[in-house]
Amino acid sequence: MTSNLKLPHVIIVGGGFGGLYAARGLADAHVQVTILDKHNYHLFRPMLYQVATGLLSADEIAAPIRSIFRRQKNVEVFMDEVVGVDPQRRFVQTADRSVHYDYLVLATGIHYNYFGHDEWKRFAPGLDSVDDADQIRGRILTAFEAAEHKAAESGANHTEIAKLLTFVLVGGGTAGVELAGTIAEIARMALTGDFRHINPREAHIILFEAAPRILPSYPEDLSDRACVHLREIGVDVRTNAKVESVDASGVIVNGQRVWSSTVLWSAGVVASPAGQWLGAETDRAGRVKVTADLSVPGLPNVFVIGDTAAVVAPTRNLFGFRKGPQLLPGVAQPAIQEGKYVARVIQRRLAGQSPPEPFSYWDKGNLAIVGRSFAVADLQSLRFSGLVAWLLWVGVHIYFLIGFANRLLVMLQWSFSFWTKRRGVRIFPRDPTNST
Repeated sequence: MTSNLKLPHVIIVGGGFGGLYAARGLADAHVQVTILDKHNYHLFRPMLYQVATGLLSADEIAAPIRSIFRRQKNVEVFMDEVVGVDPQRRFVQTADRSVHYDYLVLATGIHYNYFGHDEWKRFAPGLDSVDDADQIRGRILTAFEAAEHKAAESGANHTEIAKLLTFVLVGGGTAGVELAGTIAEIARMALTGDFRHINPREAHIILFEAAPRILPSYPEDLSDRACVHLREIGVDVRTNAKVESVDASGVIVNGQRVWSSTVLWSAGVVASPAGQWLGAETDRAGRVKVTADLSVPGLPNVFVIGDTAAVVAPTRNLFGFRKGPQLLPGVAQPAIQEGKYVARVIQRRLAGQSPPEPFSYWDKGNLAIVGRSFAVADLQSLRFSGLVAWLLWVGVHIYFLIGFANRLLVMLQWSFSFWTKRRGVRIFPRDPTNST
């Protein structure tokens, strides 16, 4: 690696929101920044489900990391997977090399938690990456194609067709709700008139949530409105429903078998092994407990941000009203603000200045889309749902996309889909393991 040894070396592991904004915040600092990520792209995860359901293509919500920083000359980017950290010697270990750092920022994100049943993953993929989105889109569309094929046969097996047209989503958080609502609209709108032997509107979309209500992190009244809307568009919402087993035939929930050829997982997340690399204290989800300046206790030159960190910080709402310290959610806004803050901490240390005030979070609220032209918005002191919330969701997500071209393309694609009720991305690679 060709880092400038005359400058302090900052290594940022992870090119998500936290890592991206930390690197941007160091644009004017006299440092050499190295970004390490196992992918070569920055992914706008809040819209990944739209790639998985065919509304957008991957390149509309992702951008090459090195392209994002092409004009920031103090940044170099390597597609490499970090496998460990030696905090005493200040080295980051990848699969084939060790890299020295002066400051380390870990923004390594999360992955889906199968609660000790990792064998379920091959039957119920989660939505973590562009590759996952392509796989899920392929599974959804293949199910309709296979059902059409079965229905065209003489003496069609209607039980098998019903299994193919049953889509199970495990987990009623934001990702599960967005996926369920979108799949329902694919079946009832986008595929209308495309098949001759099946009626896509007969697809059975089931959303299982182990808690008493979906969107458990939202106020109860918004959860109820989201549930009502999902049922109106054809989603079978089942709460207090614990998934006990997942296999090629579907799921077992509360002791009952549900037959399905397509099971998707969004039931929980666990942090990366960053805490294990550092030997640091973590919470139950594996997130590293950090100090008020987002550094690791006992390791002042190592910072952990975003989904990887368990950050407890003072919070103020959208209108500036302050609240006491709270555990911050693992969503984009905290990661962005944490990345900017860590960049300030590093710059002030290098300049010999006093540290900034302890990190505090400006909570701008939470948004969840629940289908075409319907969303819920929790702005703390202001809560609403429906078309206005959906328009706010659209505006916020367009704003945070990387690059003008992506914003323009997404707006055009959304407009086309809204008025035609069609999906732009219906092509998927054939699964080489499937011989049919």
